[in-house]
Amino acid sequence: MRLRIADCGLRIRTVGVRTLDDCLSLFRNWKSAIRNAVLLLASCTPITTRPPFFPDRRAPVVTLNARPEPVTLGIDSLVRAESLEVAHLNVRDGYVETAWYDTKTHRSAHYEREIHDLDATVKLRFWADPWVPGQTRLTVEPVYRPRFDPSKTERDLEVILSKDDEGYKIAMSLVEKLKKRFGVPKAAQGG
Repeated sequence: MRLRIADCGLRIRTVGVRTLDDCLSLFRNWKSAIRNAVLLLASCTPITTRPPFFPDRRAPVVTLNARPEPVTLGIDSLVRAESLEVAHLNVRDGYVETAWYDTKTHRSAHYEREIHDLDATVKLRFWADPWVPGQTRLTVEPVYRPRFDPSKTERDLEVILSKDDEGYKIAMSLVEKLKKRFGVPKAAQGG
Protein backbone atom coordinates (compact mmCIF):
# COMPACT_ATOMS: atom_id res chain seq x y z
CA MET A 1 0.00 0.00 0.00
CA ARG A 2 1.43 3.39 -1.01
CA LEU A 3 0.96 6.23 1.49
CA ARG A 4 1.61 9.86 0.57
CA ILE A 5 2.29 12.59 3.05
CA ALA A 6 1.91 15.67 0.90
CA ASP A 7 2.34 18.27 3.63
CA CYS A 8 5.89 17.32 4.48
CA GLY A 9 7.03 16.07 1.09
CA LEU A 10 7.53 12.42 2.01
CA ARG A 11 6.48 9.23 0.24
CA ILE A 12 6.65 5.93 2.10
CA ARG A 13 6.88 2.89 -0.19
CA THR A 14 7.89 -0.02 1.95
CA VAL A 15 8.62 -0.77 5.55
CA GLY A 16 12.41 -0.78 5.21
CA VAL A 17 14.84 1.36 3.20
CA ARG A 18 17.42 -0.78 1.39
CA THR A 19 19.67 1.56 -0.62
CA LEU A 20 20.71 5.21 -0.79
CA ASP A 21 18.49 5.69 -3.85
CA ASP A 22 15.52 4.40 -1.88
CA CYS A 23 16.34 6.84 0.90
CA LEU A 24 16.68 9.81 -1.46
CA SER A 25 13.53 8.93 -3.33
CA LEU A 26 11.53 9.32 -0.11
CA PHE A 27 11.80 13.08 -0.52
CA ARG A 28 9.48 13.98 -3.35
CA ASN A 29 9.63 17.73 -2.84
CA TRP A 30 12.99 18.98 -1.52
CA LYS A 31 11.80 22.55 -0.91
CA SER A 32 9.01 21.29 1.30
CA ALA A 33 11.32 18.96 3.22
CA ILE A 34 13.90 21.69 3.79
CA ARG A 35 11.21 24.18 4.85
CA ASN A 36 9.83 21.70 7.38
CA ALA A 37 13.30 20.95 8.75
CA VAL A 38 14.02 24.67 9.20
CA LEU A 39 10.66 25.26 10.89
CA LEU A 40 11.26 22.31 13.21
CA LEU A 41 14.68 23.60 14.23
CA ALA A 42 13.41 27.17 14.66
CA SER A 43 10.52 26.10 16.86
CA CYS A 44 12.79 24.19 19.21
CA THR A 45 15.41 26.84 19.78
CA PRO A 46 17.39 26.43 23.03
CA ILE A 47 18.28 30.13 23.11
CA THR A 48 17.55 31.89 26.40
CA THR A 49 18.54 35.21 27.90
CA ARG A 50 18.77 33.77 31.37
CA PRO A 51 22.28 33.61 32.79
CA PRO A 52 24.19 30.33 32.41
CA PHE A 53 23.90 29.61 36.14
CA PHE A 54 21.14 28.67 38.56
CA PRO A 55 19.99 30.79 41.50
CA ASP A 56 21.86 30.34 44.74
CA ARG A 57 20.23 27.58 46.81
CA ARG A 58 19.95 29.95 49.77
CA ALA A 59 17.92 32.48 47.76
CA PRO A 60 14.34 33.08 48.99
CA VAL A 61 11.57 31.34 47.02
CA VAL A 62 7.86 32.23 46.97
CA THR A 63 4.89 30.79 45.07
CA LEU A 64 2.45 33.22 43.46
CA ASN A 65 -1.03 32.76 41.96
CA ALA A 66 -0.17 33.91 38.44
CA ARG A 67 1.63 32.73 35.35
CA PRO A 68 5.31 33.72 34.93
CA GLU A 69 4.65 36.35 32.22
CA PRO A 70 2.49 38.71 34.33
CA VAL A 71 4.75 38.13 37.34
CA THR A 72 7.80 39.15 35.27
CA LEU A 73 6.03 42.30 34.06
CA GLY A 74 4.97 43.03 37.65
CA ILE A 75 8.58 42.72 38.83
CA ASP A 76 9.69 45.07 36.08
CA SER A 77 7.18 47.75 37.06
CA LEU A 78 7.90 47.43 40.79
CA VAL A 79 11.67 47.53 40.32
CA ARG A 80 11.41 50.69 38.23
CA ALA A 81 9.06 52.24 40.83
CA GLU A 82 11.78 51.68 43.46
CA SER A 83 14.21 53.69 41.26
CA LEU A 84 16.25 50.62 40.39
CA GLU A 85 17.43 50.20 36.81
CA VAL A 86 16.65 46.97 34.98
CA ALA A 87 19.75 45.57 33.29
CA HIS A 88 18.13 42.46 31.78
CA LEU A 89 14.47 41.64 31.24
CA ASN A 90 12.88 38.83 29.29
CA VAL A 91 9.19 38.18 29.81
CA ARG A 92 9.22 34.92 27.86
CA ASP A 93 12.08 33.50 29.95
CA GLY A 94 10.71 34.90 33.20
CA TYR A 95 13.95 36.64 34.16
CA VAL A 96 14.68 40.11 35.56
CA GLU A 97 18.06 41.43 36.66
CA THR A 98 18.80 44.89 38.02
CA ALA A 99 21.94 46.91 37.49
CA TRP A 100 24.24 47.30 40.49
CA TYR A 101 22.50 49.62 42.97
CA ASP A 102 24.13 51.58 45.79
CA THR A 103 21.76 51.45 48.77
CA LYS A 104 23.44 54.43 50.45
CA THR A 105 23.40 56.89 47.56
CA HIS A 106 20.28 55.35 45.96
CA ARG A 107 21.89 55.31 42.50
CA SER A 108 22.42 52.60 39.93
CA ALA A 109 25.89 51.94 38.56
CA HIS A 110 26.19 51.45 34.81
CA TYR A 111 29.89 50.53 34.79
CA GLU A 112 32.31 48.81 37.15
CA ARG A 113 34.21 52.06 37.69
CA GLU A 114 31.05 53.68 39.11
CA ILE A 115 30.91 51.25 42.05
CA HIS A 116 32.57 52.97 45.02
CA ASP A 117 31.20 51.12 48.05
CA LEU A 118 31.16 47.36 47.40
CA ASP A 119 29.38 46.52 50.67
CA ALA A 120 26.47 48.87 49.91
CA THR A 121 26.14 47.98 46.21
CA VAL A 122 23.66 45.21 45.44
CA LYS A 123 22.12 43.42 42.47
CA LEU A 124 18.72 41.72 42.44
CA ARG A 125 17.87 38.78 40.20
CA PHE A 126 14.41 37.28 39.78
CA TRP A 127 13.62 33.89 38.21
CA ALA A 128 9.89 33.37 37.53
CA ASP A 129 9.42 29.68 36.75
CA PRO A 130 6.14 27.91 35.96
CA TRP A 131 5.08 25.76 38.88
CA VAL A 132 1.67 24.14 38.66
CA PRO A 133 -0.85 25.45 36.11
CA GLY A 134 -1.61 29.08 36.92
CA GLN A 135 1.17 29.46 39.50
CA THR A 136 4.74 30.75 39.49
CA ARG A 137 7.70 29.78 41.61
CA LEU A 138 9.60 33.04 42.08
CA THR A 139 13.23 32.90 43.20
CA VAL A 140 14.73 36.17 44.42
CA GLU A 141 18.49 36.49 44.59
CA PRO A 142 19.80 39.65 46.29
CA VAL A 143 23.62 39.66 46.02
CA TYR A 144 26.65 41.86 46.62
CA ARG A 145 30.37 41.53 45.96
CA PRO A 146 32.61 41.79 49.01
CA ARG A 147 35.70 42.42 46.84
CA PHE A 148 36.73 43.25 43.30
CA ASP A 149 38.92 40.72 41.50
CA PRO A 150 39.30 41.02 37.71
CA SER A 151 40.73 37.49 37.48
CA LYS A 152 37.40 35.96 38.52
CA THR A 153 33.95 36.13 37.01
CA GLU A 154 31.35 38.40 38.58
CA ARG A 155 29.30 35.38 39.67
CA ASP A 156 32.22 33.77 41.53
CA LEU A 157 32.53 36.84 43.75
CA GLU A 158 28.83 37.30 44.55
CA VAL A 159 27.43 36.54 47.99
CA ILE A 160 23.79 36.37 49.11
CA LEU A 161 22.87 39.34 51.31
CA SER A 162 22.04 38.83 54.97
CA LYS A 163 18.48 39.51 56.14
CA ASP A 164 19.65 42.66 57.94
CA ASP A 165 21.12 44.26 54.81
CA GLU A 166 19.27 47.12 53.08
CA GLY A 167 19.38 45.39 49.68
CA TYR A 168 17.73 42.28 51.13
CA LYS A 169 14.99 44.44 52.64
CA ILE A 170 14.37 46.08 49.24
CA ALA A 171 14.06 42.64 47.61
CA MET A 172 11.64 41.40 50.29
CA SER A 173 9.51 44.55 50.01
CA LEU A 174 9.19 43.85 46.28
CA VAL A 175 8.18 40.26 47.05
CA GLU A 176 5.53 41.44 49.54
CA LYS A 177 4.09 43.80 46.91
CA LEU A 178 3.99 40.91 44.42
CA LYS A 179 2.19 38.75 46.99
CA LYS A 180 -0.44 41.45 47.45
CA ARG A 181 -0.85 41.93 43.70
CA PHE A 182 -1.06 38.26 42.64
CA GLY A 183 -1.88 36.38 45.83
CA VAL A 184 -0.31 33.30 47.37
CA PRO A 185 -1.75 29.76 47.12
CA LYS A 186 -3.52 28.52 50.24
CA ALA A 187 -1.04 25.65 50.58
CA ALA A 188 1.83 28.15 50.70
CA GLN A 189 0.06 30.20 53.40
CA GLY A 190 0.20 27.27 55.81
CA GLY A 191 -3.51 26.90 56.29
